[in-house]
Amino acid sequence: MRIISSIAKMQQFALRARHKGFSVGFVPTMGALHEGHLSLIRRARKENDLVVLSIFVNPAQFGPKEDFKKYPRSLKEDSRLCRSCGVDVIFYPQAKAMYPPGYLTYVTVEKLSDKLCGRARPGHFKGVATVVTKLFNIVQPTSAYFGQKDAQQSVIIRKLTADLNMPVKIKVLPTLRDKDGLALSSRNAYLNPKERREALVLPQALKRARSLIKRGVRDSAKIIAEMRGVIRSSGAARVDYISVVDTVNLEPLGLLRGDYLIALAARVGKTRLIDNITD
Repeated sequence: MRIISSIAKMQQFALRARHKGFSVGFVPTMGALHEGHLSLIRRARKENDLVVLSIFVNPAQFGPKEDFKKYPRSLKEDSRLCRSCGVDVIFYPQAKAMYPPGYLTYVTVEKLSDKLCGRARPGHFKGVATVVTKLFNIVQPTSAYFGQKDAQQSVIIRKLTADLNMPVKIKVLPTLRDKDGLALSSRNAYLNPKERREALVLPQALKRARSLIKRGVRDSAKIIAEMRGVIRSSGAARVDYISVVDTVNLEPLGLLRGDYLIALAARVGKTRLIDNITD
């Protein structure tokens, strides 16, 4: 396994792979890898000749009061995990190389970036769309792998690649959860033991939504009210939003129909967590 920090060297690797006709599976991450990331690596390993994983804590997607400086960074452990799963290359660029002095170019996916998490994190998805565009240009992957937990991000990246005619297959894999149901996330490391237990109210609220749907409830307002009740009764989490939307335009649905996404964000202690379920 190689660790490549140079953009030019990563591009040279990608060019050689294309000339040899190799397929490249790409897993973009910000590091602090967990089993959710490893599931993406394993799928990429199964489906491609080469696997590239990037580790880059992208400053462009963090707001001024967010956790960029304290975001968990663990290259040594991440490298060990990557090696165990058969990663060929870790692309580990530095911020000053990705955004050199005088950098001015950003990518925005209109109408999708200011909804759901975008309302609370203005500019976040502009940063995501920009760095994903840059990474795709550098790595030149055949397929790229993302987790369903970041559902809005996945919708935006699908739209980005379609609109800009990028020859990359976007593959979104199911959310992985801990044994107690909490969605795996690098930010779970911020939770102390008490907060970790309190965070379980989020999957419990989604479980209530699934139960209502199985009983035939289709009224989004009723589903949202029930979910808020579950979270409120715990007294532990502060809801940012709970929304029921379609999976293409992220527009609110009054009644469940077709493909839908039920997404929520809440704070437990100082940590903002997201989760969702889809049809």
